[in-house]
Amino acid sequence: MRCAHGGAVAAPGARPAARLAAVSGDGPRLVLFDIDGTLISTGGRAGRVLDRALERTFGRPVPSAGYRYAGKTDPQIVYELMALAGLDRATVAPRLEEALERYVAGLRETFGPGDARVLPGAAELLDLLAARADVRLGLLTGNVEPGAAVKLAAAGLERYFTLGAFGSDHEDRSRLVPVARGRAAARWGEGFAGSRTVVVGDAEADVACARAGDARAIAVASGPTPRERLAALAPDALFDSLADPGVLEAIVARDHPPGPRGRQSSVESQERG
Repeated sequence: MRCAHGGAVAAPGARPAARLAAVSGDGPRLVLFDIDGTLISTGGRAGRVLDRALERTFGRPVPSAGYRYAGKTDPQIVYELMALAGLDRATVAPRLEEALERYVAGLRETFGPGDARVLPGAAELLDLLAARADVRLGLLTGNVEPGAAVKLAAAGLERYFTLGAFGSDHEDRSRLVPVARGRAAARWGEGFAGSRTVVVGDAEADVACARAGDARAIAVASGPTPRERLAALAPDALFDSLADPGVLEAIVARDHPPGPRGRQSSVESQERG
């Protein structure tokens, strides 16, 4: 799907890069990417690694069949899966760090270069964004930080990212936008307030955390969350995958702030498309 956006109009025949630069003149964008289902897929292998880590840590089978991982932080997933296995939070909490360390060790044993699949359009979009002077790249992911590093390296995408906010920063994903902004401000000396922060993800929680952080939300239906469920949350833009050429324009556009105007623009765009 291609989203329509307002903004400055380039002269006829202008190259796309020149036109996009024209609509993003209010300062650099901080663009925060989710990992699983947005940039890469592990084909379910990471979930199986986590199951084994939890079984070794807590000594009981993990009833993960049918469990929805999308958009959740690693600590949240551990607590929820072990609750399904009959263990309450008070029992799990003292061994959470041990379980996650086992998980990351398992990821390192399982995933080498080329062992994670890059999703359509992800590498090409990151190349375009990395080349822009008005974009700063980061991560906003439920993965704990060392797990995120393993997965990105397995997909060959680690070179694009130097900072982010992770499940190891907070169990509640909705609190991660300020964490990412703080690290970006320390690195680049910019505040990235409001629509200057853009969250790109494939799950309902990605849209929700963008809203909680007063950031723009760009949803892609490239993961397990059905497109209609993402559309129901009215993100600022919605695409079938990162391969859609409209994603770049949606990221750098400055035609509206996050919130009601963004939601209305998204609905209108879907009706056109």
